[in-house]
Amino acid sequence: MSWLPLALLALPLAGAVALLVPSRADVVARGRLLRAYGLAVSGVTFALSVVLVAAFDHDDAARVQFATDLAWIPGLDLRFHLGVDGISLPLVVLTTLLTFLCFVYLCRGRADGPGQLLRSGPGGDRPQAMVFTLLVLEVGMVGTFLALDLLLFFVFFEVVLIPMYFLIAIWGGRARRAAAIKFILYTLLGSVVLLLGLLLIWSQTGTLDMTALAEARGIGMSRPVQTIAFLAVGIGFAVKTPMWPLHTWLPDAHTEAPTVGSVLLAGVLLKMGTYGFARIAIPVLPDGAAATAPWLGAFAVAGIVYGSLACLAQRDLKRMIAYSSVGHMGFVLLGFATLTPVGINGALFGNIAHGLITALLFFVAGAIKERHGTSDMPALGGGMLTRLPRVGSLLTFACVASLGLPGLAGFWGEMLALLGAFQPAAGLSRPLYLVFMALGGLGTVLTAAYFLLMLSRVTHGRGTETVHVPILTAATTGGLPATGPTTDPTPGPAAEDDPSTAGERAVTTAQDAAGRPPALTGRPRMPDVMGHELAAWVPLVVLILLFGLWPKALLALTDPVVRTLVGAP
Repeated sequence: MSWLPLALLALPLAGAVALLVPSRADVVARGRLLRAYGLAVSGVTFALSVVLVAAFDHDDAARVQFATDLAWIPGLDLRFHLGVDGISLPLVVLTTLLTFLCFVYLCRGRADGPGQLLRSGPGGDRPQAMVFTLLVLEVGMVGTFLALDLLLFFVFFEVVLIPMYFLIAIWGGRARRAAAIKFILYTLLGSVVLLLGLLLIWSQTGTLDMTALAEARGIGMSRPVQTIAFLAVGIGFAVKTPMWPLHTWLPDAHTEAPTVGSVLLAGVLLKMGTYGFARIAIPVLPDGAAATAPWLGAFAVAGIVYGSLACLAQRDLKRMIAYSSVGHMGFVLLGFATLTPVGINGALFGNIAHGLITALLFFVAGAIKERHGTSDMPALGGGMLTRLPRVGSLLTFACVASLGLPGLAGFWGEMLALLGAFQPAAGLSRPLYLVFMALGGLGTVLTAAYFLLMLSRVTHGRGTETVHVPILTAATTGGLPATGPTTDPTPGPAAEDDPSTAGERAVTTAQDAAGRPPALTGRPRMPDVMGHELAAWVPLVVLILLFGLWPKALLALTDPVVRTLVGAP
């Protein structure tokens, strides 16, 4: 069934190309068709990834399966080489799942509802361009995890940049253009360094085959050459991860991106950088990895502590979640820096756990912003568990999972990374890594602190309800369903110091004695979790619980591959 990897690329690509054909349908009909079309193409692609899992030989996870090796550019001996093993398979499924859930989130709600990017007609947001962009993005993401040729990997690695740039620049927030330019500049400069490192490997070994290079384990390259190549490819992957201090593009990109852009950026694009460490940097350049591992560990723990402290200082909910990714990806990098099977398995587990948990966090944060017109935590007013109990409960669940509570997916990656630091690979300084472990442990405490502080501000207490002009407008035009009685509004100040809400006029009402905010005149109470949101979020909740209670489901796939790559018995 070697056709499966080709089908996983061909289907979304064909779906995107088909959108270039002009349609004769009227605007309303075309909008409805696009919603169903995007859902169908992404759904079938996800179904193919499920078939891939079912047909995969789980007893031989270290072997590359479903291999496709075709001549691409014969004159340069470039191959169109695809395949999956225990490392890439979970990431392929994660990519197709999150893309499908993004379409569920976009397509199943009311087309004229707040935050809907696939509405058509007057005031629409280019729905055809949105579907096209998401499908092209899916091709690049899936291709990155399937590619087994260095240059083909680089091509797919770069394909994702353009659609993500347009997602931010066209459908993002007020400062979207600056955030998109910052994103593209950082990632392109990192890609230039990455390409130089890949070309250095090619010049020294004479091959671009990732499987052959991993089996050779650096034969044909001296230790200095491996160190230089590791630094080059490591910087390229570190920008995408992102590793401190190359992370500064991430908070702006997440804050300004639409909800689906934030979900795919955090859930998949960040994993492309860490996947590069596992697939290329460590197995192909083992001597270079050993030489630079202490530095990688140092930057990793710096990112853990820095990201946690930055989260404590944030007012914007989406920006806080973005900074939390810097800290969580620091644990992934620390696992790689140990060069042990335990640490690398923890890093790969943390990759998947972070993708699921942070995707849920950004989904919920996006829904909160759509309802309130802002993600500024002081402006949200607190008391969400009273006003929106289901949304508040899902936010609480995602935060508790992200801070690493045992029994949920976020626990295992961090625990295994710290355990790997307790006993690093031979040749690495154990006292130094014990310091790394202690700093990582401090990071877990700080992670709990900023998530619990955020929850106390947003979900608990007797807060005020702040509703901004866009939401009031949506209510008067039927954007929100009518529920509950109404009372007279009481004007209140907007959060003037928050750039995302600057210039907006807000209406604030105090809660009554029972802790319930009265509804506003002309505006019904905000809806709690809606059907399309529940359909997009429940699969993530189930998987977070599944991998938290049954970590072997992932570790049984990654462990045989990791032991092969690091040469462990």
